[in-house]
Amino acid sequence: MGANPDRLILLGRIVGIHGVQGWVKLESWTEPRTQIFSYLPWVLKNVRGEQEIRGCQGREQGKGLVACIPGVTDRDQAAVWVGSEVWVRRSALPRPQPGEYYWADLEGLEVVTTTGVRLGTVSHLFSTGANDVLVARDGEREHLVPFVTGQFVAEVDLDAGRIVVDWDPDF
Repeated sequence: MGANPDRLILLGRIVGIHGVQGWVKLESWTEPRTQIFSYLPWVLKNVRGEQEIRGCQGREQGKGLVACIPGVTDRDQAAVWVGSEVWVRRSALPRPQPGEYYWADLEGLEVVTTTGVRLGTVSHLFSTGANDVLVARDGEREHLVPFVTGQFVAEVDLDAGRIVVDWDPDF
């Protein structure tokens, strides 16, 4: 299975207009948030479709981020992009270090216990502050497994499309 280099990964969205020269306000889900400017080109998706944009630049502005989209030079042109999601191809992201994973690469993998009981597939992950939590869904049932390697996560095999966890299937 592995990581599909052409898969699009959601990194943020355009949330407003900044100034009169066509800059936009940006919400970024990268860590640190300014890292979104390192992953190019962007694919902007909105209700009108999607468009690949090359050469976006930006900076921190107050408590948020602002970006300049090439060819957008006034507020009216910028307004067209408000609400757009910012996506990048998986290949634009750096290769993770051994033992590190992009959440997007884990979504859709089968989750089984160390005793072979199938818990479902990874729906999504979320952060609790203490650790990340993997959500394995099998129909209506959800299993919330702390994503702690060595303690609860025994193995992640991207090529086989499977995560093995040390978890009670009745929990």
